Amino acid sequence: MSRVAAADLVLLTAHGGADLDSALEASDHYSPLEGPDRAFARAMASAALRALGRIDLVLSGFLDRPLERIDPPVLALLRIGCAQLFLMGIQDYACVSATVEAARRWGPARRGGALVNAILRRAASDPRPFLEAPATSIWPDWLAAYLRSSIGESAAHSIAELQLQEPPIDLSLHHGERPADWADRLGARALPNGSIRVETGRAISELPGYAEGRWWVQDAGATLAARILGDVRDKHVTDLCAAPGGKAMQLASAGARLTAVDISRQRLDLVRRNAARMALPMTIVEADARRWRPERPQDAVLLDAPCSALGVLRRHPEGAWRRDPAELARFPKVQASLLESAWQMLGPGGTLSYCVCTPSPEEGVDVIEAAIRSGRWSRRPISADETPGFDHAVTSAGDLLTIPAPDPLVVPEASEGSRDIGSASVTSDIFFVARLVRRG
Repeated sequence: MSRVAAADLVLLTAHGGADLDSALEASDHYSPLEGPDRAFARAMASAALRALGRIDLVLSGFLDRPLERIDPPVLALLRIGCAQLFLMGIQDYACVSATVEAARRWGPARRGGALVNAILRRAASDPRPFLEAPATSIWPDWLAAYLRSSIGESAAHSIAELQLQEPPIDLSLHHGERPADWADRLGARALPNGSIRVETGRAISELPGYAEGRWWVQDAGATLAARILGDVRDKHVTDLCAAPGGKAMQLASAGARLTAVDISRQRLDLVRRNAARMALPMTIVEADARRWRPERPQDAVLLDAPCSALGVLRRHPEGAWRRDPAELARFPKVQASLLESAWQMLGPGGTLSYCVCTPSPEEGVDVIEAAIRSGRWSRRPISADETPGFDHAVTSAGDLLTIPAPDPLVVPEASEGSRDIGSASVTSDIFFVARLVRRG
């Protein structure tokens, strides 16, 4: 039943418009699964969504009718079948026979068994259409064109190729813990920035140190925004748009007098649970950061601004199909408004760390340059020695832009493009980070 569950997840996301996390909770086929079956179903669905556009391009060449005329449940099975063949290394016979059997068992797809059999056999016999398809075909056409034009062909290609791979699981350690010790204990790898990279597929809550609150899950690149604030011991720091709380825990673990602010009560519950597990003190506030103000001027503010999230598509690939150009155009206004709020929260000379999880220049460097032109901010450039493992993510202006590399310890060739692009020696999600100082 793993394949039925996986197809149902793809149906709920690609056809129903749900995000994958919501689909995992809503699927009646996924919920009863346990252990390896549950993990396999999620892996198939995730793989299909990460390569959705490319898979659909291949299927369009094999079918005698448009995809829109294929029953959605049948199309979902074809998509997870292609994911098994092209991305997961499942043997051809096992993939085809098991996916056809899933069609026969799943009522909405029962009449499509013959089509699933024929198309997957054809795909198994000739993988060239998938292998030779443009890397950026995984995304909607408008998004592929936007990324190629805004960050360059090479960077867009690199991001697309990495999206096909299952994302890693990185852990951030409680202040004072030794990365080498935890790498040995977890059978993992210590990254230059101090994060621990563990094998995917392992149950996080069952790993040593979870229950004791010795670490939390946080992408290596996500640590940069808090790291560039330097020594925050006993300083008054506010984390705006704080949920799910990784950066807040970084700051609290480092000794900051932290206030974590977010507008979402549900997401703040996750911050509370994690802070309690880690035994980290912080003040948690449910509020709109554009209207809330602290009782006293802050020494530092970390603003993880709402954004298009194009830098985390390998973790949330359905997001590529839930965005549109008009929506992307709305984010810079929100980000500028939050920057104004952050300015009002800081005392003169206070430091702001601005972060977005997207390579979009309109949401990153363009927002920062506009803030500097206003005369209310100055840039405090970030240096390579502040960000071990991310030396090549430092732009000529002194910001950070992490472009994933195929191997965590290999520096790729510099990306081409009309904007200043950094390349990271530690593979991570894509973050733009800038450090500003309040003037006046």
